[in-house]
Amino acid sequence: MLPASRIEAVIEIIAEIAASERPAEAVVSAWLRGRRFIGSKDRAAINTRAYRIIRTYHRYCWWIRRSGAEINARNLVIADLMFEREHSPASMENTFSGERFAPEPLSAEELKLVKALDRQNLMHPHLSLREKAECPEWAFESLQRSLGDNFAAEMEAMHAPALMDIRVNVIKATRDNVLAKLKKDGFDVAAGKLSPYAIRVEGRPQLSQHEFYKDGTIEFQDEGSQMIAVFADARPGTQVADYCAGAGGKTLALAAAMNNKGRIVALDVLGNRLEKAKLRFRRAGVHNIETHALGEAGDKWPKRHKNYFDLVLVDAPCTGSGTWRREPDRRWRQLGPKLEELLVLQREVLENAQRLVKPGGRLVYATCSLLADENEDQVAAFVKDHPEFSVSGDFLKLTPLQHGTDGFFAARLEKAAPATKLTETAS
Repeated sequence: MLPASRIEAVIEIIAEIAASERPAEAVVSAWLRGRRFIGSKDRAAINTRAYRIIRTYHRYCWWIRRSGAEINARNLVIADLMFEREHSPASMENTFSGERFAPEPLSAEELKLVKALDRQNLMHPHLSLREKAECPEWAFESLQRSLGDNFAAEMEAMHAPALMDIRVNVIKATRDNVLAKLKKDGFDVAAGKLSPYAIRVEGRPQLSQHEFYKDGTIEFQDEGSQMIAVFADARPGTQVADYCAGAGGKTLALAAAMNNKGRIVALDVLGNRLEKAKLRFRRAGVHNIETHALGEAGDKWPKRHKNYFDLVLVDAPCTGSGTWRREPDRRWRQLGPKLEELLVLQREVLENAQRLVKPGGRLVYATCSLLADENEDQVAAFVKDHPEFSVSGDFLKLTPLQHGTDGFFAARLEKAAPATKLTETAS
């Protein structure tokens, strides 16, 4: 592809993302999948520019508005080209030529924008803290409260792309053996620093084609996500419920920690996701997992399993503010329910899940959010309403800046065991 054709491709992709309710990753993948004739170098260049625009959206928008232009895909791409110092006003007019596969010629307004951005420094002193941090308005005050003095540094760390982590399925292999094999095969890998099952992979190699992935020896999973399962401390031989199992990533981590002994029930309101998860369970060689779709009419399963489980993990639906490194479009597109709706949903999920915990058992509440509203505040409100539960130990709080993972939160809550009745014996 010619450079101008790549630019036109990015304009199309950004426009599709802005008009879609799907995550950016899905839009980009679908766009490229529909154009298999595009070579690997062109794909990489298109992908790099598209994601740089997504990650720098608020700052680019500030400059575009400052020049009096409209926020649209073409102007966002123009801003990226100018701030990357790839073009001068004259070369921009040549690139936006309107020729075959090239962008349409610049309008008078667009040319004005080009000239306004020429040789400018992206980090203008008049940019607000929120815009410098690439933070959406709805999350700004809450994240400042949650992150405190680390707000700016944490948000800057969130601006970098997420790295690749894998989890070793210890039912099939040890981490040391997997590390040795991957190194022998030419991959740049190192043991994770937090999870005993994690391996960090440098670059973006096609590990999905490796024998270890195909036979279930490894799974792709951020090290922070792995730590939720470590923190939950699922033990062999116990009864465990994964209340919001979704695609089953944490379910598999729990099963491995239990060494395939005991019982796990993967629960979710989306039965189709559980069906897909079954394929992962089989590939991993796990046989202690059952699945159950919640919320169906006349479902008596929750009532039959009241006070039943030793451990209930609630990986609650949340804003996903801790995952902005790998889902940067969430910084400017709020996909799904708003924060206020999610807070209500989290309380409902906790209320339903706590009924499954047996006396003396544990409830682990987790999110991939950095907002105290969804984390500490929810735990405090729950314990206030349910005095039979108490917080056990410290919270798990992971951030990109401090731990090099996505942002995660987890709390362990213990349910009081029934009081033992003392009987007097005659002396």
